[in-house]
Amino acid sequence: MTPIEFGEIVRSARKRLGLRQDQLAGAAGVGVRFVGDLEAGKPTTHLGKALAVLDALGCRIQIEQPPPLEIER
Repeated sequence: MTPIEFGEIVRSARKRLGLRQDQLAGAAGVGVRFVGDLEAGKPTTHLGKALAVLDALGCRIQIEQPPPLEIER
């Protein structure tokens, strides 16, 4: 997933909930500018704040670990 794809998911979820950027920012405890940057796909956003925004939207992230490497002997 790219930062732009991540931002599109955030924007879509926000709109689906009928929230403005300032409302989401308040619910997540972040600034409005941060929400705008996140939705725009700015690659240098802070992970902790991004996770707070997702939590405020009711979104969850699932991380799948790669399979273990097989070592040739």
